[in-house]
Amino acid sequence: MTIEIPKPVRANAIASIQRYFQENMPEPIGDLPAGLLLNFFMEEIGPVIYNHAITDAQARMEQRVSDLNGELYADAFQYWTKRDAKAKSRR
Repeated sequence: MTIEIPKPVRANAIASIQRYFQENMPEPIGDLPAGLLLNFFMEEIGPVIYNHAITDAQARMEQRVSDLNGELYADAFQYWTKRDAKAKSRR
């Protein structure tokens, strides 16, 4: 699976890479090399980050789904129990 990012996000990522090189490396980096470096990271490291995010989201969803009974369960046949409790509280 290829991970793609929108053009504005890509442009911001390239600008960030260029700024990083400007502030931390002896030589600046141009648009083309920064874009190629971004492509490399997206292809080589992007799937690791993506897969980790999917694993985290899946674990969170499984946690939420496993607690559906606790979150959404409604006891049946509670009319008389509630009515009797109200009657007792009125006395």
